[in-house]
Amino acid sequence: MSETLKSRKILNDPVYGFITIPSELIFTIIDHPYFQRLRRIKQLGLTDYVYPGALHTRFHHALGAMHLMSITLDNLRNKGNEISDAEYEAALIAILLHDIGHGPFSHALEFSLLKNIPHESLSLLIIDELNKQLNGQLDLALRIFKNHYERKFFHQLVSSQLDIDRLDYLQRDCFFTGVSEGTIGADRIIKMMAIKDDQLVVEEKGLYSIENFLSARRLMYWQVYLHKTTVAAEKMLINLISRAKDLTQEGVEIKATDEFLHFLKNDFTLDDFKSSDVLIKTFLELDDYDIWGGIKFWKKDKDYILRSISNMFLSRNLFKINLNSEEFSQEELENLWKKTQQKLQVPTEDMKYFFSNGTISNNAYVAKERIHILTKKGEIIDVAQAADLPNIKAMSKIVKKHYACHAKNLTL
Repeated sequence: MSETLKSRKILNDPVYGFITIPSELIFTIIDHPYFQRLRRIKQLGLTDYVYPGALHTRFHHALGAMHLMSITLDNLRNKGNEISDAEYEAALIAILLHDIGHGPFSHALEFSLLKNIPHESLSLLIIDELNKQLNGQLDLALRIFKNHYERKFFHQLVSSQLDIDRLDYLQRDCFFTGVSEGTIGADRIIKMMAIKDDQLVVEEKGLYSIENFLSARRLMYWQVYLHKTTVAAEKMLINLISRAKDLTQEGVEIKATDEFLHFLKNDFTLDDFKSSDVLIKTFLELDDYDIWGGIKFWKKDKDYILRSISNMFLSRNLFKINLNSEEFSQEELENLWKKTQQKLQVPTEDMKYFFSNGTISNNAYVAKERIHILTKKGEIIDVAQAADLPNIKAMSKIVKKHYACHAKNLTL
């Protein structure tokens, strides 16, 4: 190995300090254009319209999750669990690549730019493609990612109610937004993790750390991920992309990058991705900058809808949003719709781009996907059944809020 390669194997992370890249293969993956693309996709999409510091990327998060995975595996080894070097590296790769399938603006455009294709499905296809390019070196990581590996706790560390993904993003998002309520004490949770009967468990003395983790996750959802201003901005973006799609599919020419136009002109299915390496590679050319580039072009477009919503974004003139615990009545929605139309003076058929309503929901703990507690007697029980934690039962209830949002004016 060259000296220059050695010298680049330590990264400085604002949350954890120095992160070591532990192997040649992992360095090769991080250096790959598919992974480097994550530098150009923000972790929290449009949340910086609310919290100006929320500018960190999927790249940050993936590296942080890899770092936490290494600490977790070291801890499990110290407790006497046999973890081979091959398993260790494969688990790091599985968590490093868990978000590789995210497109521009992550969740906001997951079901508008692409129709009903979850990022997890694309992640799997992309890891598969990387595996081909790396001559099968990711076989074990793929098996862990797909939960096809016989030692099931590895997959639980990658994807479960208490996975490494959540431990990193809660700490990282809390750090960059400044929302201190999201602090979770990941170090203690990791130290309390153990393996029993091939499943991930938390020692009983870590109960209160788990309670804090679930409570912090619930608070972060309402204060950050589902903040009403973020919801309004995301609906604007979805409506803007819908308009761009409608125009291009009617044959109207608009300015955008070639890759962006390819996805505006076509509605691809997951089967299309599975059958076309070219389509996957085209998708991997897309990032947040394609969308912002489009917005910069469209601010002068002849179509008043594209032009207006693009200018709203650039001047932060976001949709006004009403958020209710109770569902809006049909009459309330119709009244709000009519008032908005009268104010904006736009044709009825165009109102769908300036008015949105729906439901957002949050549950901190899904009871059917359990977090297991290892009692001092060696029994495994669900965290919701553990003593002194009645609020975890409450957290497993799905909380719904209903929204209606609309443009305040046209920004032409």
